[in-house]
Parts: sequence; C-alpha cells; structure tokens
Amino acid sequence: WVCALLGMATKFSEATLAVHFRTRENGEYVGGPMYIIRRGLGRRWTWLGTVYSFFGVFASFGVGNATQINAVITGVNQVFDRFGLQSGGKWNFAIGILLALLVGTMLLGGAKRIGKTAEVLIPFLSGAYILLCLGALVARAQMIPSAFAAIIHGAFSPRAVTGGLAGSLLQTLRIGVSRGVFTNEAGMGTASIAHASAQVSHPVQQGMMGIMEVFIDTIVICTMTALVILCSGVPIPYGEDAGGTLTTASFCAVYGNWVSVFLALALCCFAVATVLGWGLYGLRCAQYLLGPGVRRLYALAQTAVVVLACMLKTDTIWSLSETFNGLMAIPNLIALVLLSSVLRKLTFDYKNIGGIAAAGGTYENFN
Repeated sequence: WVCALLGMATKFSEATLAVHFRTRENGEYVGGPMYIIRRGLGRRWTWLGTVYSFFGVFASFGVGNATQINAVITGVNQVFDRFGLQSGGKWNFAIGILLALLVGTMLLGGAKRIGKTAEVLIPFLSGAYILLCLGALVARAQMIPSAFAAIIHGAFSPRAVTGGLAGSLLQTLRIGVSRGVFTNEAGMGTASIAHASAQVSHPVQQGMMGIMEVFIDTIVICTMTALVILCSGVPIPYGEDAGGTLTTASFCAVYGNWVSVFLALALCCFAVATVLGWGLYGLRCAQYLLGPGVRRLYALAQTAVVVLACMLKTDTIWSLSETFNGLMAIPNLIALVLLSSVLRKLTFDYKNIGGIAAAGGTYENFN
C-alpha cells in the first residue's frame, strides 16, 4: 500500500513527462525515460538514457518475459496435478513452443497489433477475476476483519514471524517494495514508453491515467487477492516465492478444483499480454540503442527466452527480475528529480487552463 501511494506520484510524473518529451519516428509517437533524458536534460546527459535502454533490454527478458512464462507453466502444472494428469517435462516444453510462436508473431506485428491483442485479452478476464475475488470474500466475509488485522500486525511486528527484528524488517521492506513495484512498474519508467503514444491534448491528462493504473493494479486488485489468500485458510509459507500456486490453492479452497482451470487460463492470457507489453518496452530500448532494424532479431530473442523460461526455477527468475528492476529505476528516478521543475510548470499550466475541457488551448505554446 505504501509503495502504491508513492508510486501514484511517480507514475504521474513519468507519464506526464513522457508525453511532453515524446517525438515522432516512422509515423508514430515514441517516448519514455530515454527520450525524457535526451530531450529534457540535454546532450550531456545522453549517456544516462543509453544506460537506461541497456538495462531495459535485459529487463524485458526477465521481469517482462521469463517471470510471466514461468508463472504460466506453474499454473498449468498445478491444474494437471489437481486432476491427476501428467505434468512437467515434455509438456512444459510443448507449452513453451506454443507460447513462443504466439509471442513471436505478435511482436513482429508491432505496437498496433500488441495493443489490439491486449485490449481483447484483458478487460473480460480482469472483470471475471474481480468477480471471483468478490465471491470468495462474500463467502468468507466473517474472516475479513481478522485478515486486515493480520496484515497490520505482520507489518509492524515482523519478528513475530521470523524471530528477529532487524533482519525481518529489512526482508519485509525489500520484498514488499520489490513486489509492489512489480505490480505497477512505478519508478521503473517502462510504462511511460506506452503512455508516450497516447492521443491526449495535454500531458497531465495522461499523468492522471498513470495514477489510476497504480490504484487499480496495486491498491484494488492486489489487496483483493491478498484478502482471498488470508481468508482461505491455506497455509502461507513465509519467505518463499510461492508464485501463482498459493493464489490458486486459496481460490480452490473456496470454489473447488474447477476454478484452477479458469485461473490457469486467465494467468496465461495476462502473462502473454504482459510479455507483449514488455516486448514493446524492450524493443523501444533496443531501437534507441541500435536503430529500427533490430526488430526482427529482438523478436526472435524474445521467443527463445519464452522456451527457456519454461525450464528455469521460480526463485532464480525472481532474483534476476528484481536486479534489473532496481537498475532501471536508478537513471529514471534521477531524470524525474532533475526535471521536477518542468513537471511543476506542466501541472500548473494544466490547472490554469481549466483541466481537460480546455486542455487544447495553451499547451502548444508551453514554455
């Protein structure tokens, strides 16, 4: 929750500046932290944009690809196990090949195909998932107060779980912040690459959308998921990366094994949409470094990682993902701090022209 509240301000800043400093290449808007740095801070800071793009390319293979695909494999294997079917091994490889073909085809189609695919996949499944959460919480409504109490108690008394104060606080903070950033990408700057292509009359309008993203992703959906888990009665392994296994087990405790099929399908669709979105982020970073001709090579590399991710262990993938998340945040946050005066002027400009209704009047003359 704390990470989300801070992330709303960060995401607002990223999205607003991304639209303000975007440029046109090959007939479409492109932007993001590397363009914010280059166009906002000037030529002597170009190296920082290069550093960000370098980390962004590698992160797109970890947090944007391997983590998602590994979650899909875990979810599918769990469904197979619940119904007594054979899982793992050759089945993981076969699923990886199918996903790799899908991802490669979509990435080669470019930003418009990625956007159209995501807008079909996400809304229906998101609505269905929220309804499942609400149904589970209604069924276990008497346990909701104790779930909130457990959250507060665990946050302020971590040694009650692990037996040590300093180490527990550090571990709680590290995991909480890293998972919070993982859900909304605030501070990493990646989402601003997508925000930069939005059709808005004033950058602050898109900044407001950034605030809503964080609120819905982290405050609403993650809180509902946490409450379902805490109210389910399923044992929670402290300090272990449970992946999607814990969530699936919690829903099955309420609805029965059939719900694992829907969750596996939803997880697959969410993961593919995330891989495609991050594929766009990584492609923009790669093109910033190497030029537009790198698209095909990058798409082939992403498809290869999809297959590889099916064979890796969850804890290894999480460690790599968290590392690159942190590395990307450093140049992005430096740029946000240095450009805070521009952000402040943009915000006052938006307020002074009466908000969205009058947004088209003065932004073109913004100084």
